[in-house]
Amino acid sequence: MIVRNKNQRVAVLVDVQNLYYSAKNLYQSRVNFKNLLNLVVAGRVLTRAIAYVIKADPNEKEHEFFEAVNNAGFEVKEKNIQIFVGGAKKGDWDLGIAMDAIRLGHKVDSIVLISGDGDFKPVVNYLQQSLGCLVEVVAFKKTANHELIEIADDFINIEDHAPSLLFRRKMIR
Repeated sequence: MIVRNKNQRVAVLVDVQNLYYSAKNLYQSRVNFKNLLNLVVAGRVLTRAIAYVIKADPNEKEHEFFEAVNNAGFEVKEKNIQIFVGGAKKGDWDLGIAMDAIRLGHKVDSIVLISGDGDFKPVVNYLQQSLGCLVEVVAFKKTANHELIEIADDFINIEDHAPSLLFRRKMIR
């Protein structure tokens, strides 16, 4: 547990794919991004809030989702999904999130990483050891990498805040 004070500068970085699929698969729910931002900022000075999304299928629903995330207070960074010969698909922002975390680590007291992806362990370690930055990890504990949780300065389990952070998806048939 860390001490949070109103003068701390924070940057919030959200791995939307990681969050979206964990909420969908665990709880058949969606995340309330506005409430999530309020929870993690906790009255501190918000320097940047960035949500990293993958454009998989350019349609109206995807555009509405990205707009809703933006309206919740996040700068939205978009990347097209990669489709390889043979049909395999890949879409992640791991390197982009890591680079932004390193760039922002010099300007803030704490980086709030909203992802349970264990690939972020080296960047968390770098932010802590080289930049002296606190790193708070926010994720679903059931799907988060255990070692990532252990090295974080603080961990917030989204499941502990489910009533305010999750809402049921409308079932489409």
